[in-house]
Amino acid sequence: MAYPAMSGSGYGTTAGDDPLQVAVWRLRSRACWADAAALLEPHTASAALQRTSLLVERCLYTEQGWAEAEDALRTAEALAQSDDERGAAACERGQLAYASTLLAVRDRADEARAALGRAAALIAPGARGRALLDFRRGLLAENLAHSPQSARAAYRRAHAGATAQDDPLLLSFTWRHLAGLALREGELAEARHGFTESLRIREELGYLVGTAPALASLADAETEPEASRLRAEAGRLFRLLGGVPTWLADQLTPPAATA
Repeated sequence: MAYPAMSGSGYGTTAGDDPLQVAVWRLRSRACWADAAALLEPHTASAALQRTSLLVERCLYTEQGWAEAEDALRTAEALAQSDDERGAAACERGQLAYASTLLAVRDRADEARAALGRAAALIAPGARGRALLDFRRGLLAENLAHSPQSARAAYRRAHAGATAQDDPLLLSFTWRHLAGLALREGELAEARHGFTESLRIREELGYLVGTAPALASLADAETEPEASRLRAEAGRLFRLLGGVPTWLADQLTPPAATA
């Protein structure tokens, strides 16, 4: 199962960012989404969209905060004026609906498809938000439509866009999800390479909340004793962050002993 996050570009992940963005990034990377969102006053479409992204990501990682994310999204939709802003808001609506469906909170698959389709009509090819949109369309294809071929094509478009736009955090997600498809097909070397790249980027960025999932994914492509070492490290980080992301718990639980 694939679990995404928003793009890192513009969110304090690069040198020279302003102090507010650096503070938001540090809180976000340590699973403090509500605290990060509280630093942003949603007086502009840009701030409202960033605040929405943080609260949607909290839903994905904690399975909580749905009402707050929905409220923030409605504010962002109301403030959006340009096609890019309306497209970004539609992209967040699609992501929130996708998360609700994936985590079995409420089936909003049709809403997710419609919202991402609307975003695709508004966000021009090559625009800043297109790579993230492509990635999220890949998630829909992989996990809701169960179409790995369509998912791979979307992830590759997202990967190329993230590379062109120098968005390392999004690259960490495209590497990981492409590797997941490779692992499913038994391409261990390709999977190991992709998972390793994803982990490397997240460690370099200090994206702590995403490091445990990256370690666990790499463990799935490794042999013993390295696999157990990676899972143990993932478990340590998972506990350090108070059991976030929640969906990682099952992956880290050792199999029950048999008689």
